[in-house]
Amino acid sequence: MTDVVVVESPAKAKTINKYLGDGFTVLASFGHVRDLPPKDGSVRPDENFAMDWEADERGTRQVAAIAKALRGARHLYLATDPDREGEAISWHVRAMLEERNLLKGVDVQRVTFNEITKSAIRAAMAQPRDLDQPLIEAYLARRALDYLVGFTLSPVLWRKLPGSRSAGRVQSVALRLICEREAEIESFRSREYWTVGAEFTTPEGARFTARLTHLAGRKLEQFDLHDEAGAMAAKAAVEAGQFAVRSVERRKVRRNPPPPFTTSTLQQEASRKLGMGAQVTMRTAQQLYEGIDLGGETVGLITYMRTDGVQMAGEAIAAIRGHIGESFGAAYLPDKARIYSTRAKNAQEAHEAIRPTDVDRAPAEVARYLTDDQRRLYELIWKRSVASQMQSAELDQVIVEIADAGGAATLRATGSMIAFDGFLKLYSEGRDDTGSKDEQDEDSRMLPPMRERDPLRRGAVAAEQHFTQPPPRYSEASLVKKMEEIGIGRPSTYASILSVLRDRNYVRLEARRFIPEDRGRLVTAFLTSFFERYVDTQFTAGLEEQLDDISGGRADWRDVMAAFWQDFSHAVDQTKELKISDVINALDNDLAPHFFPARPDGGDPRVCTACGTGRLGLKLGRYGAFIGCSNYPTCQFTRRLVVDPKEEGDADTLKDGMRVLGQHPETGDEISVRRGPWGLYVQQGEPDPEDKKAKPRRATIPRGIEGDKITLDQAVGLLSLPRIIGPHPETGEMIEAGLGRFGPYVKMGAVFGSLDKDDDILTVGLNRAVDVLARKLASVRTLAPHPKDGEPVIVRKGRFGPYVQHGQVVANLPRGEAMEDVTLDAALALLAEKGKPLKPRGKAAAKKAPVKKASAKKAAAPKAAPKEAKPKAARASAKADTKESAPPRARRAAAKAG
Repeated sequence: MTDVVVVESPAKAKTINKYLGDGFTVLASFGHVRDLPPKDGSVRPDENFAMDWEADERGTRQVAAIAKALRGARHLYLATDPDREGEAISWHVRAMLEERNLLKGVDVQRVTFNEITKSAIRAAMAQPRDLDQPLIEAYLARRALDYLVGFTLSPVLWRKLPGSRSAGRVQSVALRLICEREAEIESFRSREYWTVGAEFTTPEGARFTARLTHLAGRKLEQFDLHDEAGAMAAKAAVEAGQFAVRSVERRKVRRNPPPPFTTSTLQQEASRKLGMGAQVTMRTAQQLYEGIDLGGETVGLITYMRTDGVQMAGEAIAAIRGHIGESFGAAYLPDKARIYSTRAKNAQEAHEAIRPTDVDRAPAEVARYLTDDQRRLYELIWKRSVASQMQSAELDQVIVEIADAGGAATLRATGSMIAFDGFLKLYSEGRDDTGSKDEQDEDSRMLPPMRERDPLRRGAVAAEQHFTQPPPRYSEASLVKKMEEIGIGRPSTYASILSVLRDRNYVRLEARRFIPEDRGRLVTAFLTSFFERYVDTQFTAGLEEQLDDISGGRADWRDVMAAFWQDFSHAVDQTKELKISDVINALDNDLAPHFFPARPDGGDPRVCTACGTGRLGLKLGRYGAFIGCSNYPTCQFTRRLVVDPKEEGDADTLKDGMRVLGQHPETGDEISVRRGPWGLYVQQGEPDPEDKKAKPRRATIPRGIEGDKITLDQAVGLLSLPRIIGPHPETGEMIEAGLGRFGPYVKMGAVFGSLDKDDDILTVGLNRAVDVLARKLASVRTLAPHPKDGEPVIVRKGRFGPYVQHGQVVANLPRGEAMEDVTLDAALALLAEKGKPLKPRGKAAAKKAPVKKASAKKAAAPKAAPKEAKPKAARASAKADTKESAPPRARRAAAKAG
């Protein structure tokens, strides 16, 4: 029998199976096979943090497949990803197999590899090890923490602040950063300042500019010239002087290359240079890591992409240095290899940096096998890795001091030129949000040759007005950088944290910058008012360090949990007596500058605009917070704070519920954006007054396309859905993309796969569609065409177990029979014997439901006597003793928050 290897993804399993040969069976776990059930009691602090685990249908099926493959095998190799989550998945797989007594006589080993290449896989298989228990315990502590915070704090939010969604251990801190930056911007008061610059000409006729730095012997600070009068006086002083060069300072500056990518720096640079979001970056990197078909051979192009290490393997460094020498010449190759060390505040597992698995696979050579996103990201990783081992760049910097004869004014000119480009020949880093334009242009500014005492001829003098700017809003890149700097979150969590904030409608992304929604600001204000410690960046970073101590074997995970839970549960208990009025007063006071900004005329910003006498304040209703008047019910003025994203749109362009985009290029029908009861949509033409049954073509505007920015081309594209993407590369069956009840999807025959929110339904390509359908096909088997009508006979997983389907007829499989074991003959027999028509869904089902008539006996029966009413106090006590709960969907979301 063959030995069994378990990895995480089917794409990886297929590639590794080719490398290992017929002596191994490689199976995928499809990620985690079990998790904490989203219900109270899954983590029990009173029982030394005992945890209950539950496998979903997919996890049960995958473990069953592994168990089947293990029959007669001597070895089980757990080869999941080389990080904490991968270690946890291996632990879960082993635990589920042990619970079924399926590991007797089987040697269980853990293997890890940083890249999916033949040499790396075989080297890893030759050096197996045991599971890393400290790493598993760090996972247990992190999972228990996120669960307890989500399931304990979120219900407090639901009770005390209706309309809020969830709170998470790291998610809430990231939200606080965004909200505090927005508060800084709102409270920012711009200050005026002036600068004075002059143009000069050298004796040789070369021109350059210089800026005034000293006036009347005193150095000018930023706000010394704070108005036009002062600036004009300084300008006059410069115009009155005769200038010469006082000093010339020259120096050589070496600029070293940046280290190769970690997860966070890859996300930052991909955002700055490629405009990729964190989720798109990580999904694309995953594809490059798991393997790309390069003309018949599937090869992993990059090393593992979840890491905070910057070191590279010795053989990789040697290969890169050899490539530099051959491609760029000896001048670009340092004498010694560059060795980088991690500077992260609390670096995690010691993985390699993200690098190409083979530097000889240049981006241009593999570009034809890659999608556009894959190509751009691979090129970024390849160039950064190679540049990290190249020679430093050398810059000649020059600082020239210019003064008049009387010493009344001194000006300065700075510039630099690249003496040797070094690594800059291949790669330069993207710019951050910060830094003035002068600083950013410094590398390219050159000054003419000058010597001390050279006379200069002054040209035009200009005084320029400036205003200070508020700090920039966080982009995905700058927020990830900030989180890494303060030590919260981990490489594998950054993308999911940013995604959760958007999914909860706590923030929105505009012009690639995070803007907090009112809902997010209310949640942050509530948490900082009543749970300040648990959304404090230093506390969260300290907790991350404790989790790292657990993974390093330096701390006991249960001791860390006990210390946290004691203080956290006490803080939650203190909110039980908290009144809603206390919450509203605290939030009203905290968010007053945001909700009631100062008026230009200096009047009271809280005066009701409707009645003119009432005072506006924050109120709390059944569906969340709103602004209301103190004169209610006499004055019923209200202003909503939290707007459902489905109802969002440009208020000005949709005042009458419609905005015309233009005419359809083929039919000439008017294309418009409209607001309906379920959100914004696009419409082609108008209803026919003579044919009331005929309706104009309409299409919902999906997430990712803003209603006030949608173009005519996008609207026409939505109205033309579904669209053909192309044939499946293996089956030849046509794949199409469309919009359905549950959002955008791709479809092949009877198989549907949902697209992610980052996918553009109008441009999604064949490779992405095949990837989405591959995951869906894992739960669907097409056996063969039915011998009578040629329609496919399919085996599907269902809510109550697997079943076979032919057209609209279905039949459940016998209990215990796996999807993989069903043959066409068995399926036809089941359909003939037990086949039933599919039940209609939605309104159709409701219409067909029979209406039961009350029997005469029941109609004649007298009504039962009403139960004795409980006293009011007793009812209140019973209600207080009953555990308050939130909708199941919200409770499930809270379990995953963090």
